[in-house]
Amino acid sequence: MPPKKAAKEEKILLGRPGNNLKSGIVGLANVGKSTFFQSITKSHLGNPANYPYATIDPEEARVIVPSPRFEWLCESYKPASKVPANITVFDIAGLTKGASTGAGLGNAFLSHIRAVDAIYQVVRCFDDAEIIHVEGDVNPVRDLQIILDELRLKDIEFAQKYYEGVEKIAKRGGQSLEVKAKKEEMVIVEKIIKWLEDGKRVAKGDWTSKEVEIINQMFLLTAKPTIYLINLSERDYIRKKNKNLLSIKEWVDANSPGDVIIPLSVSLEDRLSQFETEEEIEEECKKIGAVSVLPKIITTMRSALNLISFFTCGPDEVREWTIRKGTKAPQAAGVIHTDLMNTFILAQVTKYEDLKELGDDNAVKAHGKLMQKGKEYVVEDGDIIYFRAGAGKN
Repeated sequence: MPPKKAAKEEKILLGRPGNNLKSGIVGLANVGKSTFFQSITKSHLGNPANYPYATIDPEEARVIVPSPRFEWLCESYKPASKVPANITVFDIAGLTKGASTGAGLGNAFLSHIRAVDAIYQVVRCFDDAEIIHVEGDVNPVRDLQIILDELRLKDIEFAQKYYEGVEKIAKRGGQSLEVKAKKEEMVIVEKIIKWLEDGKRVAKGDWTSKEVEIINQMFLLTAKPTIYLINLSERDYIRKKNKNLLSIKEWVDANSPGDVIIPLSVSLEDRLSQFETEEEIEEECKKIGAVSVLPKIITTMRSALNLISFFTCGPDEVREWTIRKGTKAPQAAGVIHTDLMNTFILAQVTKYEDLKELGDDNAVKAHGKLMQKGKEYVVEDGDIIYFRAGAGKN
């Protein structure tokens, strides 16, 4: 008999599992966070005042995810109700050097970051004598390092406290499974602390599944995926030039390799948000020779959080649902309603590309493209699904 294939270990993802994951806007004081929050959420809840700690309590809003697929499906089905996907964004108070030891808003600020699942880190790259810089001058690489150091130092504190709790149980002695497990956990936490003390972000480690399980219980700040938003003047953004861009890229490559850097002009995005119609925005963008980068910022964060979409479609409603990559069909059904997960029978799946190419549901069936999938089917991005369930729930 041929040898059995070794079972491939499923890599556990860093972070909290779930579909309604939250992104926090982080940065030093007066770098454009609250104005960015107002632009991306199209709200006026923020307080973009020109002094440190203008934002104290985090603001929260939902942001619609740009989706050409959703728009096409709505045009095709002409439903009575249209429900797009969204992500939740928090505007968090500005950090300052020494926050890990309580400076500025210190611990309150860091607890707000701990509550989110991913970070938009806003870095100031514009000069403006009227807008105070908390460190005295504009130096993006220094600012990046300050934030990394503060988050890392707080993570060391979190990890050391966690270690003390594990050690208490391990010191009971004996050969119980719990004591043995805690001794193994101590070794893992020691490794994490050493990694942080070496100046590294936890998100950039090559961790085993067991190590990821422990990290996910610790809610570490540097374990969160981060997108770097480089806030340029409108002039620099339009001409795609700034003296700091190369040094920022070099810093990110060295300290957070693989993370996305997105240049933007918060002042431009704020100005565009004042227009009342999409046509006016398009006209202004054409006039200045630049486009809004907000759609890219939103979709990039979804990717960083390993989120994908599936759709339910019909004349009553077209809805884009958010799930984490790797979700199986019953769990995807459970996002709609727990009854659908508990009484799941099968999923009828159409690929978005097939529907768009063939035109309608009848053509999809006629070409044999409507698939029946069971409990082990892993939902793919863009699937259009109709779930069949027991107990009369459909």
